[in-house]
Amino acid sequence: MSLFDTSAYTIAKKVRSGELSAVAVLDEALSHIQAIDGSPGTLDGDWLTNGELLTDDEKNKVHAFITLTAERARQQAVSIDARVKAGEPVGPLAGVPLTIKDIFCVRGIRTTAASRILANFTAPYTATAVERLEAADALTLGKVNLDEFTYGSSTESSAFKPSTRNPWDTTRVPGGSSGGSTASVAAGEASLSLGTDTAGSIRQPAAFCGVVGLKPTYGRVSRYGLIAFGSSLDCPGPVSRDVRDAALMLSAMAGEDSRDSTAARQPVPDYVAELDKGVKGMRIGLSPDYMQITFPDPQTGELVTQHLPDEIRQATLQAAEALAAQGAEIVEDIPMPNTAYGIPAYFVISRVEAASNLHRFDGVKYGYRTQSDFEDLHEMYRKTRAEGFGLQPKLRILMGMYVSAAQYSEQYYQRALRVRSMIRNDFEAAFDPDGAYRVDALLTPTTPTTAFKMADVYGDSVLMQYADQFTVPANHAGIPGISIPGGLDADGLPIGIQLLAPDFMEETLFRAGYAFEQATADAVWRKQRPQVLR
Repeated sequence: MSLFDTSAYTIAKKVRSGELSAVAVLDEALSHIQAIDGSPGTLDGDWLTNGELLTDDEKNKVHAFITLTAERARQQAVSIDARVKAGEPVGPLAGVPLTIKDIFCVRGIRTTAASRILANFTAPYTATAVERLEAADALTLGKVNLDEFTYGSSTESSAFKPSTRNPWDTTRVPGGSSGGSTASVAAGEASLSLGTDTAGSIRQPAAFCGVVGLKPTYGRVSRYGLIAFGSSLDCPGPVSRDVRDAALMLSAMAGEDSRDSTAARQPVPDYVAELDKGVKGMRIGLSPDYMQITFPDPQTGELVTQHLPDEIRQATLQAAEALAAQGAEIVEDIPMPNTAYGIPAYFVISRVEAASNLHRFDGVKYGYRTQSDFEDLHEMYRKTRAEGFGLQPKLRILMGMYVSAAQYSEQYYQRALRVRSMIRNDFEAAFDPDGAYRVDALLTPTTPTTAFKMADVYGDSVLMQYADQFTVPANHAGIPGISIPGGLDADGLPIGIQLLAPDFMEETLFRAGYAFEQATADAVWRKQRPQVLR
């Protein structure tokens, strides 16, 4: 059995019936990981940072993992098989291999946030999302790599090297920050992965790696046990290879949580049961503001508007045609004028929240502490943070403190919050059932490019951030968004298309995404496999 060719839904169904054992699924997963993953990310792997120092064999590996938890998974698998044999009930994810982005706490397991400052931290409790997935009987294979503290869009900022590579072309990035999650699923190492989305950190790497990635409505999934980046933006969400698996995973982990005051009390539907309702009569919008990218010229600082590559634009339009053929009504020219300001507003808001959240990492209570001599507490703080944090956390602390200072707060932070409200208003106008457009969902590209070469963009924080221009508005607005594979470019790299819907309407995204999958099931590009599997 190949995990790449077998859905999580099918695995769980066969394990529950006794047709397939959870232990056999686990053995297959671990064997596959051993064959294609290569060296796990380590702090003493700094010599591997330069790809030229990797052996030819290692250059072609995925390097998704930081920590493999094979023994934990085996205990889970043995328990599942024993309950099935005894005729006892097992969960909806029984025997499904799962990876966890190493930003979630798992009791007794090292939790690093891909940072030196937490390299020796063992979590004393388990995040709610992980707890619920394990209660549904998923097998936790391990913790996967990410950008340090989720700060980045390529996974290259991880302190644990070698950083993860794109399974479709190992000379390219998997995207980020959930690059380890999407790469592990794309490469068939796991069926599902738990990631986080702060500006597109699930959807952007999902697009780059050719898998499905969902950002739920803010509050739909508890953030308890998630090491925070931007507390008003972070959303845990599923990564899978098809829409049904994403629906199955969200059903298992969504819902209120008394330990997280931001977790919504909205009832959680049976998302899988909604899939077959299709898109007949659904109004799906297209916006010209998502067919171009606006970014600052590196020389002049002036905003420049550039149209998307034709391949990405055409993939989006072809998806609209496929949905129209399924009975959806396509509504064109939906104005989303504030989309262009999503990244500048995110630069400010996320840095303020990141700086606040990073203050807890001081070498006192947990994590790394400097081994150098120090005379007082302040010097210990300074040395610990200087040695423990990488470049990206340091940049975010400095910028966050600067733009939130009293003399600059009105000029930057308060203005950014007003822009966030304007972005939210754009979506409310588009989705208003009594408004001019009355759309049920918006269809857009997920990213302005396909996966870029490793080291091509890393180091340019501004340019890197603009990989998220089409995904970040959903985080500002708090609405759900999903990225699904929409084709391949001329280089054989995945193109992602995105669907956005009103608050707590994830079932709309699943219905539309599933309809598109069914409409394109026989497309030639769906027969292609990632490089590491050929």
